Amino acid sequence: MKFINPKIDLAFKKIFASSDSKDILINFLNAILYEAQPVIEDLEIIHPQTENPTGGVQDTYLEIKAKINGEQIALIELQMINVSSFGKRLLYNAETTYSLELTPEERYEKLKQVISLKIADFEMFGNQKEVISRFIFKEKEQHFDYPDTKIELVFVEMPKFSKQLAELETTADQWIYFLKNTSTLQTVPEKLSAFPEIQKAFQLANESNFTQQELNELQHHELWLHDQQSAIDIAREDATKTAQLSLIMRQMVRRLGTIEPEIENRIRQLSVQQLEKLGDTVLDFKNMSDITAWLQINLV
Repeated sequence: MKFINPKIDLAFKKIFASSDSKDILINFLNAILYEAQPVIEDLEIIHPQTENPTGGVQDTYLEIKAKINGEQIALIELQMINVSSFGKRLLYNAETTYSLELTPEERYEKLKQVISLKIADFEMFGNQKEVISRFIFKEKEQHFDYPDTKIELVFVEMPKFSKQLAELETTADQWIYFLKNTSTLQTVPEKLSAFPEIQKAFQLANESNFTQQELNELQHHELWLHDQQSAIDIAREDATKTAQLSLIMRQMVRRLGTIEPEIENRIRQLSVQQLEKLGDTVLDFKNMSDITAWLQINLV
């Protein structure tokens, strides 16, 4: 048995936003948002957009919108790559969704709460270890809640989730494990098969439920995302290298005076890791021969 990657657009929407998966989405949202309490009893998926209208890859994220219990809007986004516009876009989407719920003729009391759930395949808050983070409006100094908060942001950072099957404790753990590991599994884990909604999600994630065209599209999208991430990694490494070079060259000029063009060219050939090593020792150099000796040892 083979499973598709549920983090890819077409697969995620087929599992969580198809006509057969309302119970799956309810269970998933209750697990992530409400600690598996049955707060959400019913929902309506709004414009699920299960297919790409242009037949091509549009972005590095996907989006599902649902009306829950007739009173709230849940905006679910899965972001695969950490792009510079991500933070601004998620706020824009949440605010836009909130504002569009009210027509010019309606009163503000009819505005619906918007819960924006962001599932990120990268770390967003490096100084925090929690997998799930929640943000609402609070008073800056005393940290008490704004009395009429209508927008809530919830983040799931999948790279921070490292639990193995035996360590899964909550329904949220099980769903995050499903998202992160399904494409690497050959069978449904016994520990997860006892839960009807998760068992059904595995059934929908089975490759046999996809046409060959859909499987080709999934593979194409996954390769495209890999290429996008590689391009971003290269750009970031280039930017890091440029910054390191600039700092090291300024330090050398300040300490030793003019640097010979040949030496500078050899330094520019260093990798980011080699530049980091050079940056740790550059202030120990007393003359140009020290630099030449260091390069002979490290430039291989």
